[in-house]
Amino acid sequence: MMEQITLLLQSNLVLIFCGVLLVLFAAAGAPFFALIAAVAMLGFARAGYDLTGVMVEFNRISEMPVLIAIPLFTIAGYLLAESRTPQRIVRLANAAIGAVPGGLAIVALLACAAFTALTGASGVTIVALGAVLLPALRQGGYDERFTLGLLTTSGSLGMLFAPALPLIIYGVVAQQLNTNPPVVIQDLFIAGALPGIMMILALAIYSYIKAPRIPVESKSRFNASELTAALKDSVWELPLPFVVLAAIMSGKVAPGEIAAVTALYVIFVVLIVRREVRFSDLGRVMREAMVLVGAIMTILGMSLALTNMLIDQEIPTKLFEFVQLHIDSKIVFLIILNVFLLVFGMLLEGFPAIVILTPLLLPIAIGYGIDPIHFGIIFVANLQIGLFLPPIGMNLFIASMRFKVPITQLIRASVPFFLILLACTLIITYVPALSLGMLDR
Repeated sequence: MMEQITLLLQSNLVLIFCGVLLVLFAAAGAPFFALIAAVAMLGFARAGYDLTGVMVEFNRISEMPVLIAIPLFTIAGYLLAESRTPQRIVRLANAAIGAVPGGLAIVALLACAAFTALTGASGVTIVALGAVLLPALRQGGYDERFTLGLLTTSGSLGMLFAPALPLIIYGVVAQQLNTNPPVVIQDLFIAGALPGIMMILALAIYSYIKAPRIPVESKSRFNASELTAALKDSVWELPLPFVVLAAIMSGKVAPGEIAAVTALYVIFVVLIVRREVRFSDLGRVMREAMVLVGAIMTILGMSLALTNMLIDQEIPTKLFEFVQLHIDSKIVFLIILNVFLLVFGMLLEGFPAIVILTPLLLPIAIGYGIDPIHFGIIFVANLQIGLFLPPIGMNLFIASMRFKVPITQLIRASVPFFLILLACTLIITYVPALSLGMLDR
């Protein structure tokens, strides 16, 4: 039966018909993993391979130890979101720097970046921290437009910091391409640190410039006793990011091991020490986390089949030859790459964009002499901007529902933040040392 289906799908007319059907299904909102699987099956059939090969490739995700980090980090992030950790992060940052001009806005930047890095989902950050930060910024005297723009765009800032899931997903997909030099996930975590810090600093400077217009905040004073109390209140959460970062920088601990320790520590703190999540709620929280993990794993598994089909059919090589025929400058290629990734970032969420585009674009980038680690940071930096760009940037819809304002208002509010982050992305693109300086490459 499978042989007959394979022979049928090798017909050009049938392939064209199937392609049209896929476009219609995509427009109707068909599950993304099903579309990827269908494209992979069409490719396998066209090459004359047995269609069971798709499931064989899908099964390979069970042989990748690094993927255990995804469910463990996700569980840790969801538990932190369920607890009062967001409020403690905001309180500590506010006590430390809230008194300086623009301090409250900088608090929002740091809190959102830290929370997105831990949860791996920018939408969760907007929902979890929005209720805390929106009234605080309004009370601090910030105008409505600045506040909405800051919170809408800051939700994706942490995607370049460990242990953010987009870097892990990119690393897993890129490793299937056997690049030289190889892609190591710990290297991605290290490479994303300075670019991520630069983005936060750029937005912090903009917040500082806006501060003189805010008379209420300028009257605030540093309170040592409040800082001490906030430090004591955050004593259990505060060491977590530093321990994770130190373990990653050491290069001696695998991502799965770091994730296991992180998840165990968070469960201990949230359920036993803090008791902010009841044992009876643990199953619900883990179930919600696994819905996200299941979606990621299913898409990733199907993308492995698609990736190997593309490699086997030499699609990346042919694509590179075509691009090189029309673009002979590395600088021009990088400009086009940024535009292309921004457009895809508007149309797709981060994970689907990574699994679709990495096997196609990474070989081309390597052909132009771009390091695969540097390319990964460029990739994620563009995608995190695309999350709040129209027409369908996911964070625009989440922020619109969370803050109960029209999407058009959020788009206007996000323009200055977009321009700043775009400038940072161009610096990341054209200054490889910013990403690779701390690596031995």
